[in-house]
Amino acid sequence: MKKISIVSPCFNEEENIPELYRRITAVMSTHAEYDYEIILADNASTDGSRALILNAGNFGQIRSPYNALLAASGDAVVMMCADLQEPPEVIHDFIREWETGAKIVCGVKPKSKESALMFLLRRCYYKLIKAFSETPQIENFTGFGLYDRCVVDALRKFHEPYPYMRGLVAEIGFKRVEVPYEQQARIHGKTKNNLFSLYDYAMTGFVNHTKLPLRLAAFIGFVLAALSLVAAIVYFAYKLAFWDSFTVGLAPLVIGLFFFSAVQLIFIGVIGEYIGAIWTQVKNKPLVIEEERLNF
Repeated sequence: MKKISIVSPCFNEEENIPELYRRITAVMSTHAEYDYEIILADNASTDGSRALILNAGNFGQIRSPYNALLAASGDAVVMMCADLQEPPEVIHDFIREWETGAKIVCGVKPKSKESALMFLLRRCYYKLIKAFSETPQIENFTGFGLYDRCVVDALRKFHEPYPYMRGLVAEIGFKRVEVPYEQQARIHGKTKNNLFSLYDYAMTGFVNHTKLPLRLAAFIGFVLAALSLVAAIVYFAYKLAFWDSFTVGLAPLVIGLFFFSAVQLIFIGVIGEYIGAIWTQVKNKPLVIEEERLNF
């Protein structure tokens, strides 16, 4: 009998876990041909959420679920959040596509009941990284999906200490199918994402899957240098032609100084992101430090 692992990272989801468990077991009760396991990867919750994998500290929404994925023993692994915004009932569709030969079944969300502004920003980000990435990216994909054992084994070969799961899924290949669903509104609790964590994950995607910002820095540097040279020649010629009446003034100098300073700071920050990614790789930290495993 084949086994399906359902992996769900959680942090302070005490109110959602019982409902999550009830809905997952209801889905899997209709698939008696499969054995299954539910892995709750608790990220050092401070409420009553602590369950099957207990991390010694909070290792974030990137490393903790990835570690739980690699710990799963099923022939297929379903990744989903514990906040019930990703409906467990979609697992039916995942299993059906897997049975027909798909190795990766991605849940994509063309509709969402989250904030309209946040949904718009996310869609813009997906389109941006898809346009600039060196590997084709999957729009409206958060990681919610089913992964065959061969995919999980392939992910182990990357040795990523800070993995961008969505990009890795797109990069490794294998037969992939997309299943649309509508993201639900959170019923209990509050989102654990903040502006910094969202920015961190977004930049991780860019740094790991495109060199465009670095090349853009050099390109814009050349363009601005050329424009500055043209402006200098124009001002010099105008001064020669109207020596007594033409006064340059301080305004162009002040504006130019602030403009070039801003451009330099932006691209120093971009270079810093890439250096930070190199630093993370070189340190080669473990994904997480587990405090305890139960029922493994």
